[in-house]
Amino acid sequence: MGYSAEVRKKSIDIIKERKLTAERQADYRKEKIFSEIPEAEQYERDIASCAIKAGRAVFRGGDVKAELEKLKNESLKLQAELETLLKSKGYTPKDLEPFYTCEKCSDTGYIEKDNRTVMCACLKKVMVETACAELNKNSPLSLCRFEDFSLDYYSKEKSPEYPRSSYEQMCNILEYCKRYATSFTPKSESVFMNGKTGLGKTHLSLAIANEVIQRGFGVIYVSAPTVISKLEKEQFSRNKEDNNTEQTLTECDLLIVDDLGTEFTTQFSSKALYNLFNSRLLLGKPIIINTNLNLKELEDTYTQRFVSRIIGEAHRLDFFGRDVRLLKS
Repeated sequence: MGYSAEVRKKSIDIIKERKLTAERQADYRKEKIFSEIPEAEQYERDIASCAIKAGRAVFRGGDVKAELEKLKNESLKLQAELETLLKSKGYTPKDLEPFYTCEKCSDTGYIEKDNRTVMCACLKKVMVETACAELNKNSPLSLCRFEDFSLDYYSKEKSPEYPRSSYEQMCNILEYCKRYATSFTPKSESVFMNGKTGLGKTHLSLAIANEVIQRGFGVIYVSAPTVISKLEKEQFSRNKEDNNTEQTLTECDLLIVDDLGTEFTTQFSSKALYNLFNSRLLLGKPIIINTNLNLKELEDTYTQRFVSRIIGEAHRLDFFGRDVRLLKS
């Protein structure tokens, strides 16, 4: 399954803009350097002239090898003299060239491999980021940070139901989430956040998302009902060209699914979620899952196999205490 035409176009446009920007900046640097060192411009012209002469020699025929060797040596001599001249003024030959974001493809988005033209990793990365941005358009990613998370609403009194107070538990969870975000890699462990509504699961998962995005990784934050809605719409859509949600959800660096269990449960939804989660786990890609359901409710909603597979692979964080949103109000 490929990316939609819109995602491909946006991604290619980003790569093209990178190339144009790098070349514009190189032209500006050249102009500045040549204004300071006029001799450098003449050297560059003479080096280019050697390349033109080499092309003409091949076209004319005759003793091409000897002529090309002569021109090669002349070009190398000129390049060495230009480098010496530039260094005397605090520059290098690289200052005359574009500084491309990707050195492999020079910001074209494509490389040659095994005698074939293939997509460069940089374009693939931009496609994932662009597709993530499309899916995140309506998510509240900018609303929560670790700095805004308050422990003041959690009780320091130990409940007979739990081995520690909700305050102590949330201190541990907060520290874990901060460490997770600052040390995140696309091979980090998955996380299962479980507990009643209003205990901070959404806030902390959004805070993780913000931190991880700031570190340059591709994150998708989406609710379970939205995931199912998108997958179901694409499953029964006639336009298969734009059906890229499943691939994007599978390939992003971190997938955060909020409110698992609030979607309308059908055979399609259960199978779609299982396949999505399982695909990421098989690839070693992390998922953060939030749910208000306990394990028994999850097994009743899905299956024991589903719950065992998903939760068995994740680090479990149990949220308990009084509804913070009610306390704030």
